[in-house]
Amino acid sequence: MSQCKIKNYLCLSCLWILLPVAILYITFEHTAYITILVSLLIFSFVFIIKKYQVIKFLLFLALAISFCTTMFVMLSILIQSITFFHKVPITELLFCLEWNHNIVTINNEKIGCFGIAPLLIGTLLITIVAMIFAIPLGLFSAIYISEYASKRTRYIVNTTLQTLSAIPTVVYGYFSIIFLSSLVKQTANLFNLSVHSENALVAGLSIGIMILPFFVSLLEDAIRSVPKSLRYGFMALGATPAETIWHIIIPYAMPTILSAVLLSISRVIGETMIVLMAVGINANLTFNPLHSVTTITVQIATLLTGDQDFNSVQTLAAYALSLVLFIVTWLLNALALFVIKRN
Repeated sequence: MSQCKIKNYLCLSCLWILLPVAILYITFEHTAYITILVSLLIFSFVFIIKKYQVIKFLLFLALAISFCTTMFVMLSILIQSITFFHKVPITELLFCLEWNHNIVTINNEKIGCFGIAPLLIGTLLITIVAMIFAIPLGLFSAIYISEYASKRTRYIVNTTLQTLSAIPTVVYGYFSIIFLSSLVKQTANLFNLSVHSENALVAGLSIGIMILPFFVSLLEDAIRSVPKSLRYGFMALGATPAETIWHIIIPYAMPTILSAVLLSISRVIGETMIVLMAVGINANLTFNPLHSVTTITVQIATLLTGDQDFNSVQTLAAYALSLVLFIVTWLLNALALFVIKRN
């Protein structure tokens, strides 16, 4: 590589680093961020001195930017959450059974509570409904696509699934309001069941439909990763295709299937728009899927919407909820990685 090209790469790399420096300076105006990025810039100059190291440097730079961005997001959430816990005890967040962020003080008595229990129960309830719908349907669909479907059928189905994956979640929310909500009400009335106009069952079914293409794709890859020698060897012993699937393919692919389930649960937990349209923002502590609930992500969106003061306890509560959501999703992803590595 010529010296001129190395200089050009160096200039471009410097501009790539100075851009986030300028953005962070304008946004945060904190010297700590500037110090970190200037140190990274100095290290990059030292790293790039060697000849023919430009590609390696660019790869390192991409990794450093991704890592620093993630760390800045985590630090921002953590710092704001600590500020929230200075105003609201962590025991209130964990053990209070009511969520009412419109706190007022009447006669020296506080009315309202930042209890996360109704939000966790609502998130768990919708997740259970979504996964009960998605797991059997997705598993059977993946088995059919990978083991029984012809090439033409597999192509048509995979194309359809990719198209469904590209549909915005607001469309699924509209579908849940127009179609699923009325269907659930009519079915509940047939059995004389009490059902709210906005309920967790509608949201769970809609999210289950939304994650189905993603889930089927993961399961299909897991099933098709089973070595053909295991299939043919077991069938050579006289086993039928169905016996091969249930006694060889599914057990062999089980760690990857469990990982796909955990990743899908993480996606369900992070869904906001469908839940906001299907069940609203009322925080009720109930395990009945026919009643109205809300989730952590919906409350985060609600608290950060409007003309509230950035330093108000309501806005800081959104960061505390984000911290809880981050911990839950991180644990799920860590568990998924553990299952894969254990295999």
